[in-house]
Amino acid sequence: MEKLLRTVLVYIGLAVLLRLGGKRDLAQLNSFDLVVMLLLSNVVQNAVIGNDNSLTGGLLGAAVLVVINSLMVRLVNRHPRLVRLFEGRPTTVIRDGQVVSKALRRLGLRRSDVVAACRRQGADNISEIADATLSPGGALVVTLDEDHHDATIGDLRRENDRLLAQIRAELADLERRLTPPPA
Repeated sequence: MEKLLRTVLVYIGLAVLLRLGGKRDLAQLNSFDLVVMLLLSNVVQNAVIGNDNSLTGGLLGAAVLVVINSLMVRLVNRHPRLVRLFEGRPTTVIRDGQVVSKALRRLGLRRSDVVAACRRQGADNISEIADATLSPGGALVVTLDEDHHDATIGDLRRENDRLLAQIRAELADLERRLTPPPA
């Protein structure tokens, strides 16, 4: 019972600490994040299993972590308020082609990292972006302004239909002009 309680408390404590630590940088761990994650696992090991170095103690701690995580994910995802509490809210980092510097400073992001992430999503330049939002999980969602959206197959079909209709109308007009009036 002690191992169960220890594991649950460590899980909750780490969840709170990671939430306070902020969003992951553009859904990627940088080298500092990796070092922290590796050290966190080592630091809390004894807090989870205590002085028990047995296989059963370790497996029990691991099983409790997997179960509590599964339960927490299901609980949190059912309630939007809990999602906001545990994960936070999306943060706009680019609006109308301009970087929101205050948001970058608060998130601890570098402009160059945001620009690179935007390029991976199809923006050649920040000025092409209507909105770029960093989600709580670290994913950057980029919305290009209307002039820089890629054409879809539907767009091409509509343009093709419009051009064909225009050509048919011009041919009908030309045929009407070239046909002599009936005598």
